[in-house]
Amino acid sequence: MSGTPVARAKSLYEEGRYAEAEAEARAAARSRPRDDEYAAVALFIAAIATGAQGRHAEAVVTYDEVLPAFSRIFGANHWQTLKLRSDRAQELASLGQYAECEAECAAVAEAASRRIGPDMSLVTAAARNGLIFALNAQGRHQEAEALARKALAVHRELDRASLVLRLGLARSLNGQARHEDALAEAQGADELYRALPERQCRPDKGAVELVSATALLGLHRTPEARRQAAAAHNACLASFGPDHRRTLETQTLLDRIDGTRP
Repeated sequence: MSGTPVARAKSLYEEGRYAEAEAEARAAARSRPRDDEYAAVALFIAAIATGAQGRHAEAVVTYDEVLPAFSRIFGANHWQTLKLRSDRAQELASLGQYAECEAECAAVAEAASRRIGPDMSLVTAAARNGLIFALNAQGRHQEAEALARKALAVHRELDRASLVLRLGLARSLNGQARHEDALAEAQGADELYRALPERQCRPDKGAVELVSATALLGLHRTPEARRQAAAAHNACLASFGPDHRRTLETQTLLDRIDGTRP
């Protein structure tokens, strides 16, 4: 997108400057005709940046605003339209709408997996990641594990998609009280996280520490668990703010460790 009307908004988002990215993207959208391709892409960036600040309900509203434009401009089965649907569904999960996230991510994964190309492969992996998260959130950890292992067997690239799938697998193992296995997966995810460019992994700040802390707590290694949970909370608070789903999840884990919640 270099040299386009949305280049600055995209760059700000990749730098983790989410409030600035949102403002820039919304200004770019306002400056273009409503049926313009770049106006639609700008609103897509605004939706992602809004969600990254923990304003998940507002993000869904923006996704709903821009989805018809993407379907019209790119086509219902274009990878960009499917990516938007996957991202929107994962905002629904952040609002606790897990069944809705599950249904939408399953539909997107099915549509993307029937097509070829690297973009479709990434969309398939992203949608499966959302589906895994939704299954875990509903306590269906064995289903989530099976899907995560299947997705990782297909998506062999050592990229961000592999990272989030491994984190989903670790969550499913924690959910089954297989904490040694979960910790091993978290350690592998940590190695991959550190090997990838920072711009790619900023949306995953605190995620490795969160699953690691959960596994360590399950292994009764409480001091280590608290250090990891605190690191996760600090990273999420600094990157996403206090209202982001992951920030709240890390705070809940800290409270649990400290004995203020069951």
